[in-house]
Amino acid sequence: MRPAPEDVRTVVCAGTGVIGGGWVAYFLARGYDVVAWDPAAGAEERLRHLVDAAWPALTELGLADGADRARLAYEPDLAAACGRADFVQESAPEDLDLKRRLLADIDAVTPEGVVVSSSTSGYGMTDMQTLCTNPGRTVVGHPFNPPYLIPLVEVVGGEQTDADVVSWTADFFRLAGKSVITMDREVPGFIANRLQEALWREALHMVAAGEATVEQIDLSITDGPGLRWPVHGPMLTFHLAGGQGGMAHMLDHFGPSLLSPWTRLVAAELTPELRDAVVDGCDREAAGRSIDDLVAERDRGVIAVLRALGRA
Repeated sequence: MRPAPEDVRTVVCAGTGVIGGGWVAYFLARGYDVVAWDPAAGAEERLRHLVDAAWPALTELGLADGADRARLAYEPDLAAACGRADFVQESAPEDLDLKRRLLADIDAVTPEGVVVSSSTSGYGMTDMQTLCTNPGRTVVGHPFNPPYLIPLVEVVGGEQTDADVVSWTADFFRLAGKSVITMDREVPGFIANRLQEALWREALHMVAAGEATVEQIDLSITDGPGLRWPVHGPMLTFHLAGGQGGMAHMLDHFGPSLLSPWTRLVAAELTPELRDAVVDGCDREAAGRSIDDLVAERDRGVIAVLRALGRA
């Protein structure tokens, strides 16, 4: 039987590299018992080193009641590890065949109903759950590096994933202290990686063409839009760029610039439907906050970031 999200006590982390090890550190800091499995030689030593290195940051953020590195157990046998699970987080290398086989192996030895989540950074669960006997309990729980520090997790199921497993997983991660996006549909790379990849590709184009240096590109973000994104993100940032008219004015006034050669990406066609969807989304996210409210909120946040970095 599947425990309620709030009743999870033991988390199994299958795969303990940079991502899996980060998960181990995070779950320990949140007060869970953690059983780790990884077949690689020397994996336990590397894992314990990673946890020790992450612990000062986790301590500064605030440890949950009962948080203790001594609650980590390393188990070399997959069946023995998964047999103790209330929840499984798989973090194997990004190899589709490996993911398929490992998820099937985990499914075969994990108690009935227990959710099996994957840290994959790009594969859809539809493609990974093909060999599982019980694919309904498999779901993507995509973190960001390092998982012990970055709050976001993107949750999305595959075609055979049970709907209640998606909602259960989102609830579990929220209870564990994560910020969760529950995606409505699968898309390769999910949301944040696709946005990150677009910026990365354009940066490589500019370096290759001699249009910008690495240092200029980094400074353009750290001292430019990157200072606003922790506060509002790109959509509300452009909402404010429209002044008192908000996103509607922004799209109507600057929409034609989507066709300007400012990026190598093909621009989405700014249809009335797309315009209305973006405007309505900004209104929902603003949740009653006026443009003036959002401007003040942004300014406070940017000042806080600058001061935290010693740059103001």
